[in-house]
Amino acid sequence: MEFTGKKVLIVGTGKSGVAAAELLQKKQADLIIFDGNKELKEEQVKEKSGAFSDAEIVLGELPESVMEELDLVVLSPGVPTDLPMVNAIRDKKIPIIGEIELAYQCAKGKILAITGTNGKTTTTALLGEIMKNYFSDVKVVGNIGIPYTSVAADTTEETVTVAEISSFQLETIHTFAPKVSAILNITPDHLNRHHTMECYVETKERIASNQTKADVCVLNYEDAYTRTFGEKCPAKVVFFSSKRELADGLFLQDEEIMLAENGKVQRLMNIHEMNLVGLCNVENVMAAIAICRAMDVPMDVILATIRQFKAVEHRIEFVATKNGVDYYNDSKGTNPDAAIQGIRAMTKPTILIGGGYDKQSEYDEWIENFDGKVKALVLIGQTRDKIAECARKHGFSNIILADTFEEAFQICVQNAVPGDAVLLSPACASWGMFPNYEVRGKMFKEMVYNYSVQPEALAAEGIRN
Repeated sequence: MEFTGKKVLIVGTGKSGVAAAELLQKKQADLIIFDGNKELKEEQVKEKSGAFSDAEIVLGELPESVMEELDLVVLSPGVPTDLPMVNAIRDKKIPIIGEIELAYQCAKGKILAITGTNGKTTTTALLGEIMKNYFSDVKVVGNIGIPYTSVAADTTEETVTVAEISSFQLETIHTFAPKVSAILNITPDHLNRHHTMECYVETKERIASNQTKADVCVLNYEDAYTRTFGEKCPAKVVFFSSKRELADGLFLQDEEIMLAENGKVQRLMNIHEMNLVGLCNVENVMAAIAICRAMDVPMDVILATIRQFKAVEHRIEFVATKNGVDYYNDSKGTNPDAAIQGIRAMTKPTILIGGGYDKQSEYDEWIENFDGKVKALVLIGQTRDKIAECARKHGFSNIILADTFEEAFQICVQNAVPGDAVLLSPACASWGMFPNYEVRGKMFKEMVYNYSVQPEALAAEGIRN
């Protein structure tokens, strides 16, 4: 699409909105910036970016007269696509895209795109490191924290872009077609946004919608949704499995990662050669290997990078041992399925901090996976009563309700004994208490680093019900 002289509305003034505006400014588009927060001041918005300073700013409500002028609308990922304003724009046949689509139309080179309910960030970060160890120009972008639009103008035909793509971003793609895509898994999440599981699944599958048989899509054979999608996927499908031997693809055999390819089976590595823990990370590694093979990266480069790779911040991240207690930060466990992986990775009696923003999730399976490992559950946030009720229904009664995050941490310190683990894995989003999961995780780590408690000062009364 040609953007020069086009009247483009950018909806949202956060990180994605800023990056989109700066890219479109380079493309000489005529910008209108909209934010639904009527409490904002125009000066505050313009201070965020030089691209905003020369743009028309509209706050609160979007007038009909502005809509009539538009050639294109760019939605930030946090803006629901079913808002009345968005529907009104759609009714006027004005094209609506997101920042991923915008970046894709402006970028060059090959793109590798990873989605899934869980594991996206770890897989993307690992894949980025492998690519950097083989290709000369690599960008790592998307939901991992760097907007694709912020680097699109700097790409060349030699660029390899590794992108973590959320369901929110996939809602607004049109021509986006990665060279290699991956759907790691699909479990219930963001149903407050997508409303139904069917809609959520269809949105995830859009990552491959514009691919052809010349492209590759990596899928999890042990996920019912992705296995079924493999039957209709327009790209060449490569499966990975943590539970069974595959005739073609990556699979786990005992503790060995194996590759079946062209009628031959090859042992690649033992899972204990990795710094990552948990079966979920074994699956992430297999997905990364499959993507790398599709990009013809030599196996020695792939395996050497995997052996050196450390856990992504906030994802089953070991923080420190204090007074014989291990502390783990799994703040990115923002839904029950992700939090299940955190529990499964624990090998010691665990005091678990859970709760947060209500995304209309169900917590039964999470509680069922406690499996005798969780000695106490400390709950915070909007969902604490809902989770407590669910836990009691499943026969788990060692529950403590805390009013603040700081209080929850102190409860853990007071009740943990040498040989225990304390795990922050909330199974909920951070919104309402924190701006995002990163802030929540960093606060937890700071509290671990900064406290000093002598063993004799620990509470001896045991867990409170």
